[in-house]
Amino acid sequence: MSGELDQPQPGPSHAGLYLEHPVGDQTGVPGGVIRRAGGQRHRSWIQKVIEQITGSPRQCVTLSEVVPVTVLAVQRYLLEDEPRDTVPKPPLYCYDVTISDGVYQEKCYLDPSLNFLVYQNILKVGIEMTISRVSCLYNEKRLGQGILCIDKVHCGEPLDVISVETPFRNRAHEEKPERPLRGSKSHYLALWNNEDPYGDIWKTNKQSEEFNFNNTKIISLSHLEMTWNKRKNFPALLVRILHKSKLRYYGKPNKKMIEPYQTYLEVADSSGMVSVIMWNALCPEWYKSLRVGLILLLQDYSVKKSYPLRIQPDPVDPQMKLISTMEICLNFRDPPTNIVIIPEKQLKSEWRLPKLINRFITRSELDDMPEKSICDVIGVLCFVGRVQRSKKKENSEDFWSYRWIHITDGTSERPFIVQLFSTSQPEVFENIYPMAYFVCTQLKVVRNNSQVPTLLYLTTTNESRVLITAESLLTTISEVKKVIEDLQYREQKRIAIQGIITAIKYIPYNHSAGSAPAPEALWNAGQPSTSQAAGKEGHCHERGSKRSQDDRPMGSQHFQSTPMVLSLWAKRKILQGPSANPVPVPQPHSSAEMKGNQPDTPSQENSTANVTRQSRKIINDRWESQLWRDKKFSLRDHLHYGHVDPESIPRKFTLEHGKFLTQQFNSQPAKYIPPEGKPPKLDEFQSARSLGHFEVTILGLNHEIAIDVAFLPMYSPEDVQASQIDTFLSCMNYSCVYPSEAPVSGRWPDPKAVAGDIVKAAADLDRVHIIGILDICNLGNNKVEVCLQKIYTPE
Repeated sequence: MSGELDQPQPGPSHAGLYLEHPVGDQTGVPGGVIRRAGGQRHRSWIQKVIEQITGSPRQCVTLSEVVPVTVLAVQRYLLEDEPRDTVPKPPLYCYDVTISDGVYQEKCYLDPSLNFLVYQNILKVGIEMTISRVSCLYNEKRLGQGILCIDKVHCGEPLDVISVETPFRNRAHEEKPERPLRGSKSHYLALWNNEDPYGDIWKTNKQSEEFNFNNTKIISLSHLEMTWNKRKNFPALLVRILHKSKLRYYGKPNKKMIEPYQTYLEVADSSGMVSVIMWNALCPEWYKSLRVGLILLLQDYSVKKSYPLRIQPDPVDPQMKLISTMEICLNFRDPPTNIVIIPEKQLKSEWRLPKLINRFITRSELDDMPEKSICDVIGVLCFVGRVQRSKKKENSEDFWSYRWIHITDGTSERPFIVQLFSTSQPEVFENIYPMAYFVCTQLKVVRNNSQVPTLLYLTTTNESRVLITAESLLTTISEVKKVIEDLQYREQKRIAIQGIITAIKYIPYNHSAGSAPAPEALWNAGQPSTSQAAGKEGHCHERGSKRSQDDRPMGSQHFQSTPMVLSLWAKRKILQGPSANPVPVPQPHSSAEMKGNQPDTPSQENSTANVTRQSRKIINDRWESQLWRDKKFSLRDHLHYGHVDPESIPRKFTLEHGKFLTQQFNSQPAKYIPPEGKPPKLDEFQSARSLGHFEVTILGLNHEIAIDVAFLPMYSPEDVQASQIDTFLSCMNYSCVYPSEAPVSGRWPDPKAVAGDIVKAAADLDRVHIIGILDICNLGNNKVEVCLQKIYTPE
């Protein structure tokens, strides 16, 4: 696995592509491009070399004048056997190198004895290079001038300023599509592997089109399976693409195939799924335009017996029939296949085409997945390793390209670890970066439980597809209200929003215990009581109300009943070392538990008094950015979802009230069940979390809409990793806090420390653009909870 932690630097997706830089009167800008507007100021060195070589009887010249040139492209291709071929064997692949002397460009053939310079990435685009010996080679199958061959070079360092606007000396080199200098191949290969489509022969412009089915006879796949070996002509197939494989290049020096490519499509109709093989020149014509989910009408295809050693991917739908006795073949000829992409809007229900079904799993589910099982994953990239290569066979010139990536989805502290091989999608593979939303399908589980630590990761298969969606998965803050309104009872949805954290407020957890006085009543003298607040609000809680959070009474839904004071610990880096003994969390007992047991915590009176003395400090401890102070009174909308319902707080289970607690965390029953005796209230039961929560205000990037959301950290005194938490971002990533100090002399740690840490930590995110992962749940009865699960900083 790669140990590279840095992001890949932005750059060209393939050799020879440079970003233009507009230039006025300047001669150049570092890292940019010079545009030459005037005529030639100097005679071309390339032109002089051409004249020198053509006048030499040996067709080989050691140059007396050596001038540095710039390397603009290094392109690879397979050279098939030629009559009287002087190319030494075994090199299968040759390289054309495009150079520029500032006046002309020239595409040259690199002598195979110098291929090692490309293998070692010494000869590469963007460098300065001096050529000291050249020769001339003629292709007797083509008319025109000979090929300039590079026989001896010295490779220099990368240049800061590069000219790409100089014309080719030989206009034939400007023709499209580009053709290699030698052999009869019509295209170049990707520089480092054979799976990636490269060059301008790969079309991307195939579009769906309305089709008139009136005179078209369609056969089902199951019917075709039973009758194909008795037919000469086959009716059309109407299918949906369920899987698309990566490209396979099967070119060999002794084969005269012009474009030796192959790819598989797994397609299905209502009767089953079958493999479709696309051959040769049809791949450059159609491969990049076909994607999973498209509806295809296939005509003039051929059918053959399936290849026995190929393993088809299993249908995602277990009810779908897998047709493995035949394969559909698509070619440009024998016969020439007709492919039509049918628009989705023309889809008819009577066609009964299968829908796409994904097998998305969460990271928390991966540990239970069996070896070699197939799954799909989605999440945020948190690590992208460098591209690596491995030989397909020993003494081979063919390589696999792969990289290691980590994907997190918020369901576990551990990420998905994926060995991502090239999937014939270089536009994605070469442009992935941390903080991007990433989807990867058809991954295989690799595990080895006998290894210590246990080996568990995912790897791509032949049908794996990857997709970067940062943008398409993001929800605007203005759309959050619509998402909430569409949720039904106990429905939960996870979304991602962009914004800026502008305010954070700590809200302590309150727990009822008989007749114990409520500290909040002491904190909020003059505020409406709980009953008064309940009477005012009743069931008229307005989702997304614009009412200011500070205007609402503290005794609303998340501050009901008479609480018993719980411990409150600071969120700071631990002062003790990791080897120090963890401090147990003192927990007060519920009234039921306290009947036969003496509490081993500081007395309730001391705790209550302590909090009472500090109450006004606590309620005023919050952080607001200057941006929030400037914008909060001019917002177009402010959505208030920063509360936590009692139903969402984990409770310690007691057998005495087991039936009541079970009912509370089940779904609402269809029929009324009379309670046994007087039922208790949910918030009378002790919290298993023992902490309060944070209300986090996120301002939209356009500074027009804000949303308050809740963040509920776990208390984790024994987590060694948590001991390193010292910023709000790390607190979010671990979703926990760590105690900064133990109780001293029967007194709780100063709650002021919690607020102080929040202020200190949150200040690091001032005006920082973040991506927030929100969990939204409809609890019924007009109660909606929006919890912040994680935050990421794209910068």
